[in-house]
Amino acid sequence: MSNYQTFETYGPTEPYAAPEAPHAAVRGAQTLAYGVYAAPGTYDDTYRPAYETPAPPVPRQAAPAAEPAPGLARATAGRRSERRRRARYAERVDGPLRRLLPQALVVAFLAGGTTAFVAKDKAIELNVDGTSRTLHTFADDVTELLAEEGVEVGAHDRVTPAPGTDLTSGDEIAVHYGRPVRLTLDGQRHEVWTTAHTVEGALRQLGVRAEGAYVSTARHLRIGRQGLALDVRTERSLTIMADGRARTLRTNAATVREAVAQAGITLRGQDTTSVPPGSFPRDGQTVTVLRITGTKEVREEPIPFAVRRTEDPSLFRGTEVVHHAGRPGLRRITYLLRTVNGVRQKPRRTRTEVVHEPRTQVVRVGTKPLPTSTGGADRLDWRGLAVCESGGRPDAVDPSGNYGGLYQFDTRTWQSLGGTGRPQDAPAAEQTYRARKLYMRRGAAPWPHCGGRLHG
Repeated sequence: MSNYQTFETYGPTEPYAAPEAPHAAVRGAQTLAYGVYAAPGTYDDTYRPAYETPAPPVPRQAAPAAEPAPGLARATAGRRSERRRRARYAERVDGPLRRLLPQALVVAFLAGGTTAFVAKDKAIELNVDGTSRTLHTFADDVTELLAEEGVEVGAHDRVTPAPGTDLTSGDEIAVHYGRPVRLTLDGQRHEVWTTAHTVEGALRQLGVRAEGAYVSTARHLRIGRQGLALDVRTERSLTIMADGRARTLRTNAATVREAVAQAGITLRGQDTTSVPPGSFPRDGQTVTVLRITGTKEVREEPIPFAVRRTEDPSLFRGTEVVHHAGRPGLRRITYLLRTVNGVRQKPRRTRTEVVHEPRTQVVRVGTKPLPTSTGGADRLDWRGLAVCESGGRPDAVDPSGNYGGLYQFDTRTWQSLGGTGRPQDAPAAEQTYRARKLYMRRGAAPWPHCGGRLHG
């Protein structure tokens, strides 16, 4: 519907007629909501722009004192009337437009600013560790939004979409805080992080095969920001050999001993397994049960004594005399005799005890030079005498034990000739020297049966 009406031109002498009751139609018109438009003819349009409002009548001017010529008067009056009509029209049209133009400019400016304001505002769905809320923001990206909301994220936290991603209205931002988990998985300790809220979710996120596994805490337990300690033992296949029979089972046992018990096998006495019973059973491992019977055996063994030699200038060179006889020691050894699965094992020494220590033997070694001559006795047949008395053996001892050496000295005679110890312990040269000295004193009398051999 047009808001403009056609203006009719009035003659210079035609009076202006105002419309009757101009506001009656306005008061009786139907009021529509802003922005609602109706089809033509369904309602009365009562709106009239300002420049269509009828103008008040124009007062007539007084006639001049002397009228001009009739033709000139009519022409002049016509031109004046035309100018007045144009002036009134311009005033009706231009006046309201000049008043409305600043208001229109202000409305246009505010409309443009509102459009920019609305374009910068964004509706965002923010979920922080499971708590969701909708907010409006002017932030350009995820990092700026989190900073505005005071949400701090660390190296182990997860943000979706990633920080720095541009924002548009309707985006959903999710922040998942990391939680430390001290995980012991199949005997191996790990320090890991998870963004899951429950133990079940953490196992799934960490890729742990939870079916048939032992879990130290309830799987629905929630994990706090401080984290938790978690022990998980997955199900493994184990083969146990016992008593000539193989048993295969699936287990999440913590030790080999526990797995053996689950297989229905009892360890008795000294029985054990091929791997330490307290060790962690591995997937695919074969464990053999060892049936052991054993006894202990104690044996005594001598400990040899040591020999210490000291020089003695009173003895001829080559002479050795035992000053202190040595004595062997004694040790007691305990052996374990075992039979494993019916096979006797090598004795194993388990304990050693010294009953008494050995005593060191002390030997005096002569350093005195031997004499070069014993007078006329040097030319006698001392070898023949030695063969006759002792068979030529320097360490020979007669059955009674009273005589010894090459020439069968008794201990008393030997010591009277300057010898020490026993004659059979002295070297052959010293024994011959002492026999010559004895011959110089008593001749061949000391050897009544073999003395004649000295002279051939």
